[in-house]
Amino acid sequence: MEHVDDGFIDDWERMIDTNLKGLLYVSRAVLPLMVKRNSGHIINIGSIAGRDAYEYGNVYCASKAAVDQLSKGMRADLLKRNIKVTHVAPGMAETEFSMVRFKGDDTKAKNVYKGIEPLKAEDVAEVVYYCANLPAHVCINDLTVTCTQQASAFYSYRRES
Repeated sequence: MEHVDDGFIDDWERMIDTNLKGLLYVSRAVLPLMVKRNSGHIINIGSIAGRDAYEYGNVYCASKAAVDQLSKGMRADLLKRNIKVTHVAPGMAETEFSMVRFKGDDTKAKNVYKGIEPLKAEDVAEVVYYCANLPAHVCINDLTVTCTQQASAFYSYRRES
């Protein structure tokens, strides 16, 4: 949560390692099994932050945009292997991520969702479950999911307390 010129390299490394390299390494580990079966489904979790960059979100937004592009590339690469690839891009979802982002500052973390009923981890899990349980010939390539009070990374409605 710093401007790029004040950013912390360790934070950048952690975001890139988690959001991009982690996805790549896990995919590389499981893909041989899917290729052998000539079927499978990779579901990558991105973010609406990968669609619209915002102030202080520079590297996080970039890493989530990379998830979007990697998902598209994987989908194209794996067509001949009969392997589905789905990119799920949640909006505001209240998870431990806010505590990580604000380095344990509970007040700042809670203020992100003040006046909003955000998605929960369970909501995103339901979306993933839905995508994973479609008929074998159906693949949702890309899906953005937000709470009803959010339209995009920039537009949301906060109820007064």
